[in-house]
Amino acid sequence: MGLEMLSWKIGDVTVKRIVELELPVPYSERSPFIRYASPDALKAIDWLKPHFITPDGLLILSIHALLVEANGVKLIVDTCVGNDKPRGLTMNNPLQTDFLKHLADAGAPRESIDYVVCTHLHVDHVGWNTMLVDGKWMPTFPNARYLIGRAEYEHWVEFESDEEHRQVMADSVKPIFESGLADKVEMDHRISPEIRLMPTTGHTPGHVSVVIESKGETAIITGDMIHHPIQMAHPNWATPYDSDRRAAEATRRAMLKDWSEKPVLVIGTHFAAPTAGRVERDGEAFKFSV
Repeated sequence: MGLEMLSWKIGDVTVKRIVELELPVPYSERSPFIRYASPDALKAIDWLKPHFITPDGLLILSIHALLVEANGVKLIVDTCVGNDKPRGLTMNNPLQTDFLKHLADAGAPRESIDYVVCTHLHVDHVGWNTMLVDGKWMPTFPNARYLIGRAEYEHWVEFESDEEHRQVMADSVKPIFESGLADKVEMDHRISPEIRLMPTTGHTPGHVSVVIESKGETAIITGDMIHHPIQMAHPNWATPYDSDRRAAEATRRAMLKDWSEKPVLVIGTHFAAPTAGRVERDGEAFKFSV
């Protein structure tokens, strides 16, 4: 599928997509990834084809990081699943991908990264925070400050989550704090003149999106406030991973309305290639124009 490196310019800022995985999501009536997103329902929406669903009507999801370069600052937004980590998402088979090579090929060897932002602390957004070195989890980006939302971090530290998430915190979050590389930040934290965080809560209590503004142009890196473009057509269609479905829907509706009224480039954290586009009104809902 579309594993090629895509890139976009927003004024003086460049964003590049570094793909770890892109895959169709099997549909199950008992436990769908997005509620009501059956193959028939998806195939009925023409603008989803051919990029965002398979010919059989399955959702296509991408797991990728976004490399942001702005006036000398190199920032990674979300760090995927990571190598050597058995996760339910990968059928408990630890990944062995060339993610770091692809990042270096994009002009950003891991030692060159200045900041790492995790929009939230789910398994597929923190994995490359660390890498296995001589049997120990070490920070992948040794010269970066890892910016972790204070509210998000405190929620997961206090929350009695499942065993896998306890493991995620142990191997992908705790080591960066122990190394002294992590900073807990507020949900409206400004990273540079061109890059800031914006609260988009609901998927998790401290979820943020990333706003890029340069020379009068704007882009948004969504995080998981929206997982797939189908949620533009149906903002009420939820995933089982939203911690507060009503809040997640309210956030989606508010953001989609705002973005449809402005010339904003929306870069979906899980959107398959071409990944970025504009939100447009479509009756009472919205659609994605790429």
